[in-house]
Amino acid sequence: MPITKGRRAMLLAAGVMLPLPVLTGCSSDDDGPPPPAAWDIAAAPRAGTTGTGTLRWAVDATPTTLNAFSKTADTGTERIAGAVLPSLYTLDARGRPQRNGDYLASADVTSSDPKQIVVYKLNPKAVWSDGRPLGVEDFQAQWRALRGTDDKYGTARNAGYDRIAKVEPGDKAHEVKVTFTKPYTDWRSLFTPLYPKSVMGNPAVFSAAASKGLAVGAGPFMVRQVSDNSVTLVRNPRWWGDRARLSRMVFQAVPAEKRAQALIAGQLDLAEVDPATARRIRATAPGKQAAGADQGSSATGKAGAPEPSTGGRQTAGAQGGATGDTDKNRSRTRALSGFTLRKALDPAYTQLALNGTKGPLADERVRRAVARAIDRKALAKAVLKPMGLPSEPLGNHLLMAGQPGYKDHSGALGDPDKNAAQSLLADAGWRAGGTGSRQKALDGKTDDRGRPHSAPTATETDTATEGTSGTPSETASQSASGTASGTASSERSAGTESGTASSERSAGAAPAAGDAGRSGRLGEAAVVRKKGRPLVLRFVLPDDQAGAQLSTVGRRIARMLEKIGVRTEITKVSGESYFRDHIATGDYDLALYSWPASAYPATDARPIYAKPQPAADGSLVVEQNYTRVGTDQIDQLFDQALSELDGGASRSLVSRADARIWAAAGSIPLYQRPQLIAMRKGLVNAGAFGFATPRYQDIGFRR
Repeated sequence: MPITKGRRAMLLAAGVMLPLPVLTGCSSDDDGPPPPAAWDIAAAPRAGTTGTGTLRWAVDATPTTLNAFSKTADTGTERIAGAVLPSLYTLDARGRPQRNGDYLASADVTSSDPKQIVVYKLNPKAVWSDGRPLGVEDFQAQWRALRGTDDKYGTARNAGYDRIAKVEPGDKAHEVKVTFTKPYTDWRSLFTPLYPKSVMGNPAVFSAAASKGLAVGAGPFMVRQVSDNSVTLVRNPRWWGDRARLSRMVFQAVPAEKRAQALIAGQLDLAEVDPATARRIRATAPGKQAAGADQGSSATGKAGAPEPSTGGRQTAGAQGGATGDTDKNRSRTRALSGFTLRKALDPAYTQLALNGTKGPLADERVRRAVARAIDRKALAKAVLKPMGLPSEPLGNHLLMAGQPGYKDHSGALGDPDKNAAQSLLADAGWRAGGTGSRQKALDGKTDDRGRPHSAPTATETDTATEGTSGTPSETASQSASGTASGTASSERSAGTESGTASSERSAGAAPAAGDAGRSGRLGEAAVVRKKGRPLVLRFVLPDDQAGAQLSTVGRRIARMLEKIGVRTEITKVSGESYFRDHIATGDYDLALYSWPASAYPATDARPIYAKPQPAADGSLVVEQNYTRVGTDQIDQLFDQALSELDGGASRSLVSRADARIWAAAGSIPLYQRPQLIAMRKGLVNAGAFGFATPRYQDIGFRR
């Protein structure tokens, strides 16, 4: 499914995948098996399931709309839409589009000169839940709503639809003929999901669509009820395909920080969880203290030591002699033993963003120096290895490992190299040890807090527990052991980091009393300066439980930058306003956030890396390029890739664009996020879904 602006704005994505049907469709020059950790599901034949039952599936919040093209759509919207609406193309485990035979008998480019024409032949059995066949009227209504010519629709995206000249009946029954104004390589991204004309044909209905539900659908399920905290789906009696094995699916709103308790209380069957909860589930596996028996993963958590199943709580209770607490912990462990952990690399990645519009980072040499100081392998290993996942850093902005055309282009920037980074800084005028006249005048003097004038003040205020990333009850145990246990982050399931002292402070923070001699602080002589001014970068991070792992990764990056003489001023901001008030507005120097991956990078990635353009009022139009770093050449490569109908040639152009994006050093991909799924034992054809689209009708409970 193409990535909407609403999805990107949340900076989150949870891919979903189930056993895939044997489908014909677009071929690839890379037909090998999926790479390691691409998916992890409990596969089983449909006949081996009970053919009934209710699945309770956690989502972050009850969707405010079931219109996937609305600006307020979220991942819950997309999951529900996938179960109740037509998807003309689904994705396989490698992120490749596959024709969905439930809806399409065929779809072909029948002409490319003078105009590109695509003819869709619909499955004649495909009908809406009100009995009306899927037809050209639905295609026409969706094109007119999403092409961007009517402001009343206020759509989140019109990419691709704006290239369509007309939609009309084909030459034969059940055919839809789509003519494009100019070639469009990602035509398979269109009309998925497909909404009925009753939704798309009227702006008022479109804007209010599905806030109360979807009256008409055409999937294996249909919407029965939308409440404040859940959306209930039931079997669609008019479904013509394989009968759904579940009677109901309930998408239950459970915030990430409450998932563990909901699992223990028996309120969920399937949920993405944070690393701490994942370790607790692994610890309950028979014969494995900290490994999922079905995964074959390492039985140790960090540094070879078994992880306590209660995240440190049981130990604390035993020391205090609290028998009741110990019994409660045992009860929680027994409850979690009813789940298995499924894990994969999420089709989303975490990046270090460098704001190139102002300050030192406006100089490409400084951005490249910062990038050359970052040890991406160490960061990926810290996040992924504790979860038993491949820990190679991501080498591409536009494609994930295993997608057709994936290549590591980080060489366009260069490997981590302290000397090279310092040379780049020196070339830009930033040199260590030098002081200007202003600095000499201030040497030896302090401000009203007793700090040297040259020491920047960190805005972070929670330094007492900065080295930990667990919940408050876990923090005491972590501090005692000198480890940091990751919890849910802005990337939802971002792994763990070990060996972080709980008393550690952000780079650039003024030392507290007694800390003056602490090792690891950046000495004044080592700070690089330009005209007497030290190089200080404002590192903005979210200050909430969801951002704990980002803070952990951020501190590691800060220490890496210290080694080349760059200070960081870590600023914690509200998680709610992190993206809206800081990332989107450019109020940062450095930041960490995640982008979802796409099967259609020529379309979906272009606005992320488009060169900002001045508006008539003097403001800067950045589209979704929140680093504000772009070039005309990158734009041209994307434009060429979009219009190239040969798949291999289009991927080659995307590949060249990625190499240029690396060289511009506006964003540095670090790692694909871990996808950690708690799944009730007995549930099959579900798990860590990875990149591909689910077959909701195959999910069931083992007979």
